[in-house]
Amino acid sequence: MSGAIWVLNGPNLNRLGKREPEIYGRTTLAEVEAMCRAEAGDFPLVFRQTNSESELIGWIHEAIDEGAAGVVINPAAFTFYSMAVMDALKMVPCPLIELHISNVHKREEIYHHSLVSPVATAVMAGLGARGYRLAVRALIEMAGD
Repeated sequence: MSGAIWVLNGPNLNRLGKREPEIYGRTTLAEVEAMCRAEAGDFPLVFRQTNSESELIGWIHEAIDEGAAGVVINPAAFTFYSMAVMDALKMVPCPLIELHISNVHKREEIYHHSLVSPVATAVMAGLGARGYRLAVRALIEMAGD
């Protein structure tokens, strides 16, 4: 889908609303997708989630090949240890927003060093599920610049 906003989600995000709601809230991934689509309006949007590192990398390559207007990625655990995801994201030529539902900097030390942040255009963390809506809005505005 040429010129689309791509929203990519990593492992365990399919469990949103059930997994540690005190950290991630009660909003489900289906609700997050609906929120993103509502925010995008007529702007094309691709929304995907995987628990597989290789599948996520394939989608990053697909977004590049399809000429994505922007990418929002919540790499989840891959944020902190996947050099392969980082290397794929280095190739993204459009605006790239790294997104985390929780404020990773207020959490345990293991969550403090992102391999993705140095290659991202912007980083959003701690805004809960509403961060996705804001990230989509930001990329649409960037696409208009």
